[in-house]
Amino acid sequence: MTYATLAGDHYAPAGSTAKPATGTKPDRRMFHSRLIAALYLTGFLFYGTGTALVSSIVGAPDFLATIAEHRSIIALGAVLMLLPIITDVWRAVVFFPILGNQGRSTALTYFGAQIISVAMFFIGVLSLLLIVPLGEHVMAVPGVIPDWATAFGALLVQSNEYAFQISQIALAFGSLSLWAFGFRVGLIPRAFAAWGLVGYVFLMAGCIAELFGLHIGMWMLIPGALFEIALPVWLLVKGFSPAGYAKE
Repeated sequence: MTYATLAGDHYAPAGSTAKPATGTKPDRRMFHSRLIAALYLTGFLFYGTGTALVSSIVGAPDFLATIAEHRSIIALGAVLMLLPIITDVWRAVVFFPILGNQGRSTALTYFGAQIISVAMFFIGVLSLLLIVPLGEHVMAVPGVIPDWATAFGALLVQSNEYAFQISQIALAFGSLSLWAFGFRVGLIPRAFAAWGLVGYVFLMAGCIAELFGLHIGMWMLIPGALFEIALPVWLLVKGFSPAGYAKE
């Protein structure tokens, strides 16, 4: 063995005798892409299913009269509506390594907005759960449901609606920051990111309009909702752009 060979071995990087790195490290880009996609879809599914269950009960004009027999449905719907607290916050945390050091302020903005959003989810669901003891109290005394109980029940339902609108305003604000950065660095195709930006502007405008009594929010949320359905599909198949992923 020559001196040159010995010197080359001595100055070689540590671990150079290990197996080639190609194919041995997991694809963190696709892992994060698919995790984000799963969190989007599960949060959407949980909240949508829970809302449908609760709305099937409290949507009736005399829902207080039957609330006791539907208590389990209300409870199940409330639990499902609370699960996005986990998926939404987790999603915001996962964006930190995806955005890298260059996007740290964006990640913090998105995380803070998601905290506000899920806090409003919690307040809204708590309002709905309070309908159960209200209904049981009213029905403990047979007879006509008092007007005050009907008004209070309607107030609790409306409280959840207002909490939802505020949560969506926070979500839209954080998402605008996220996808403005995503558009700039090419985290996803720029046309796709632009769709998201337009969708969240519409969502925020629709929610603010609802707070002012203009009932156009359902139509205004459609572009953003479609984006949040299409985005997970894209991430599952293509993932975040390699050029935009973890910008330093």
